[in-house]
Amino acid sequence: MTSTPPPNSLHEVVSCMSGYDPDALPVAQAQQIIQQFITPISSIEKVAIREALGRVLAKDIVSGINVPSHDNSAMDGYALRGSDLSVNQTTTLIIKGTAYAGRAFAGIVNTGECIRIMTGAVMPESCDTVIPQEFTLNASTTQVDVPAGKVTAGDNRRLKGEDLAAGKTALLKGKILRPADVGLLASLGVAEVPVQRKLRVAFFSTGDELRSLGETLDAGCVYDSNRYTLHGMLTRLGCDIVDMGVIKDDPASLEAAFRSAAENADAIITSGGVSVGAADYTKQMMAQLGDVAFWSIGMRPGRPMAFGKIHSAGKSAYLFGLPGNPVAVMVTFYFFARNALLRMMGATIPELPLVPAVSLAALRKRPGRTEYQRGIASVASNGQLQVAITGSQGSGILRSMSEANCMVVLPHEQGNVSAGDQVNILLLEGLL
Repeated sequence: MTSTPPPNSLHEVVSCMSGYDPDALPVAQAQQIIQQFITPISSIEKVAIREALGRVLAKDIVSGINVPSHDNSAMDGYALRGSDLSVNQTTTLIIKGTAYAGRAFAGIVNTGECIRIMTGAVMPESCDTVIPQEFTLNASTTQVDVPAGKVTAGDNRRLKGEDLAAGKTALLKGKILRPADVGLLASLGVAEVPVQRKLRVAFFSTGDELRSLGETLDAGCVYDSNRYTLHGMLTRLGCDIVDMGVIKDDPASLEAAFRSAAENADAIITSGGVSVGAADYTKQMMAQLGDVAFWSIGMRPGRPMAFGKIHSAGKSAYLFGLPGNPVAVMVTFYFFARNALLRMMGATIPELPLVPAVSLAALRKRPGRTEYQRGIASVASNGQLQVAITGSQGSGILRSMSEANCMVVLPHEQGNVSAGDQVNILLLEGLL
């Protein structure tokens, strides 16, 4: 359902790449090609801010008011003139009244006077300082003593517009709205917000050996786990999801599935059927219906991958053909599909932060490919972050992904790692 085609064909994009080799493609080059080929969707809708969490902001939000709207007190205490404070001795002030949050003091505070004030209450025009009540002495209903050195002029006053001034940009287009952002919108009096429409993603698994939950598990067959991990990852991204189930490995079924997905979704994600020696029709149908590249990426796990665009009945959808092994599906999704889907949503895409940690064991690593090993990060007694591998790193061992709380990212040029060496890890909290 992509409304506008990308500026270039996939062939044109890769033809500009120096040293492009689909049979030995570095991770960084594959990521670059995907980002250049992807075009964001343009449809916008307005939603109530209670429904805006996790949505992508479609326009800048400019504050129409000052927040706070007046100078106010940051403390329960006494509002006074800073010029009345004595540097060397206690200052005694006459209490003229009280200011409450939402109910300002209406009088005038003259030299030598103060008012009792509550947190959030509007500061009287002549007052610029608040002394917390716990710093005062001999307070009565009529006067209070302010010891020298307990407060200086201007302390404990929140300035008008200090949080956000009228006319300033509060939130930028492309931001994925978080709880704090929703609260900020409410503080500005914004009840509805323009957001990108939800990205519609169709996904299915291929393979005659796959069985859905509830079906009999015949000899040589396995339950399809990939659709459930994909469902979870796409839900985390806030996508509108179309689970098309398991598609049998025959041309008619595959063609019907690809055409339906292209006509009804913005993106298609498949698992299985893209390896070099795959004895199925998936790659054939991808090539027949679209502008698709088949890659052998220099990475582990997740070497085979297809990327491009599928066309049907005048509509099109971006395609991410992921490997069939469960861990490879997750790794290729996070390091290729995730950023592409966020770009399609119109989101500002922050880099996934890598954190240094000490490896507790030696790791075998061949230069010339990027490796993503499942790890368990912990904090040592000296406060240093450390990481241990979950065990066997086979791409079919989904249990290792369930046990992991991070991925150890070993870059393309990296060789073997010795115990005690520093490595970079990607914490999975918030991703998984």
